[in-house]
Amino acid sequence: MSEEVIKAEGLTKVFNKSLVAVDHINFSVKSGEIFGFLGPNGAGKTTTINMLITVLKPTEGKASVLGYDIVKQANDVRKVIGVVPQEYTADEDLTGYENIMLCADLYGIPREIAKKRALELLELVELVQFKDKRVETYSGGMRRRLELACGLINRPKVLFLDEPTLGLDVQTRAATWSYIRKLKEEYGMTLFMTTHYLEEADALCDRIAIIDHGKIIALGAPSELKDSLGGDIITISIKENADVSELIRSVEHVKDVRNENGSYRIKAESGEVTAPLIIEALRRKGYTVTRLSLTEPTLNEVYLEYTGRAIRDAEESKEAFRAQRITLRRARAR
Repeated sequence: MSEEVIKAEGLTKVFNKSLVAVDHINFSVKSGEIFGFLGPNGAGKTTTINMLITVLKPTEGKASVLGYDIVKQANDVRKVIGVVPQEYTADEDLTGYENIMLCADLYGIPREIAKKRALELLELVELVQFKDKRVETYSGGMRRRLELACGLINRPKVLFLDEPTLGLDVQTRAATWSYIRKLKEEYGMTLFMTTHYLEEADALCDRIAIIDHGKIIALGAPSELKDSLGGDIITISIKENADVSELIRSVEHVKDVRNENGSYRIKAESGEVTAPLIIEALRRKGYTVTRLSLTEPTLNEVYLEYTGRAIRDAEESKEAFRAQRITLRRARAR
C-alpha cells in the first residue's frame, strides 16, 4: 500500500471570499486503504470530498486522484472514481435495477455490460429479490445499499463515501461496514470516507485524518493516534469547590492535568497504579473523591486531546442542515 492514489497539497476552499471551509490541508491516500476524515458536522469533510470528485473547484492548492489533476483533468478523474453521497439520490419512482441502469447510462456503459454488472452489484448488496420493487418502498438500509451499488457501476478504482451510515440503525450500520470491508478485502479498492462516528472510524479505517474548522489537526492509524496520548486517561471529581490541579500534577506518573468545569481529566502512565496514588494524595489533603473513571485511550480521547472538546454539532448552513434532515427522514422511512 505504498502508491499514493490521492494527494492534496495546500487544498483550500473559501466561500463568499470570507468563509474558510477547508484551510490549506495536506494529505495522501495509499492504494488499497480505507482512509477516513473524522470530524463534526461543519468541519469541512464534505467540502473536501466535493473538491476531490470535481464538484467544487479549490480556491487554493492542488490535488490529484490517480495522477489526474482535479481541476485540469476533471473528466479523467470522474472516469476512475465512484461516489456515494450523503444524500439519497436514487429516483424513488424507478426500481432498484432501473436506478443502477440509469447510472450505467450516465457513464456510457454498453447496455449488455451494464445489465450483467447491475445484477452482480444487486447480489453484492443483497437486493436481488427487491430489484424490481420501486425505491419508494425501500427501507433506509436498502436505499443506502442501492446507493452503494450505483456508486460501483463503473467499477471505480477509488470510491468516495460521504457519511455512509448517517441515520441508519445499529444493525444496518454494521451491515454497511461489512460491505465496505468487502470492497477493500476482496476487490482491493481504495476508499475515502467521511464520518463523525468515532466507532466507525476506529472499526473501518486504516488511517484517519481528524479535521476541525477546516484544518487537519492529526493524522495516522487509529492505534497511532491513541498511542500519541502517551498514557491512560483518569477522570476524577471531588466534593470540595477547589482547584487541585497542581496537587494532582505532583503525583508520580501523572503527565498532564486539565480542569474541565470541576472535573479533572488526567493523562497518566499505568493508570491502574496512578489512580490510587492520586486518591491518596487528595485524601491526605482532606479532599473527598466523588467520582473516578479509568479508560484506555480512545479516539474520543484523541479528539479531546487535540481540540480540547468532544466532537460537537457545529452550526451548519441552512442548505446543509436541510440536506441532512432529508437524509435522516428517508433513512427512517419504511
